[in-house]
Amino acid sequence: MPERIVCLTEEPTEVLYALGEDKRIVGISQFTVRPEGVRKEKPMVSAFTSARHEKILALDPDLVVGFSDIQADIARDLIKAGIEVWISNHRTVEGILSYVRRLGAMVGAAERADRYADSLARHVESVAERAAGLPRRPRVYFEEWNDPHITGIGWVSELIGIAGGEDIFGELGRSSLAKDRIIADPMEIAARRPDVILASWCGKKVQIDQIRTRPGWEEVPAVRDDRIHEIDSSIILQPGPAALTDGLDEIHRLLAEWA
Repeated sequence: MPERIVCLTEEPTEVLYALGEDKRIVGISQFTVRPEGVRKEKPMVSAFTSARHEKILALDPDLVVGFSDIQADIARDLIKAGIEVWISNHRTVEGILSYVRRLGAMVGAAERADRYADSLARHVESVAERAAGLPRRPRVYFEEWNDPHITGIGWVSELIGIAGGEDIFGELGRSSLAKDRIIADPMEIAARRPDVILASWCGKKVQIDQIRTRPGWEEVPAVRDDRIHEIDSSIILQPGPAALTDGLDEIHRLLAEWA
């Protein structure tokens, strides 16, 4: 059972804290902001696509937890150094719930993890029930990056539907790689006439005016009606509990306001 865990992304940190297993964490990502105060408690040893390998090795971890093919190079180098690495690759709401259960089992907290995952699932269901009562469902464009235009990943697309909206690029949300979710022609976005635009530019501040003034977007309903909103990336672009709680709640709030 691992006793010294380095978390290369936020979601394993958030899960382990929620399970009361935070004492096992010896290093975190610099992008970790949840739970509050964690950055003062744990040393930061990685970004998302890079890591301080010497600092990680100095912590003598018996498990490093990361996410996705984007961290493959970090994982490879640590594995070569003799470190056990778990790279998860979940991209759906159900995948997030399964991730919570699996990580909990790895640290001997399977029952607590099951209860926690069940509580997250109940929250998702409660939002879906409220969304079902909305008088109408807005067409939603979610922008994960602005240059090039990249639409939302799988769990984001799902959460839009759960929250009461219709993702106008839902077919692209099923693609795990960002390059497969690029929309080369911004007029294709305009042509689908989103009622609401949600944006989270993967760690940088969203420029609402830049979206509002894109050529040819004047008659897009979301632009015309001033329905362009930033969603903090820490609560929606991490495939962990935050997306199923704060992220989902914020999307539902904005869509219900429109409805």
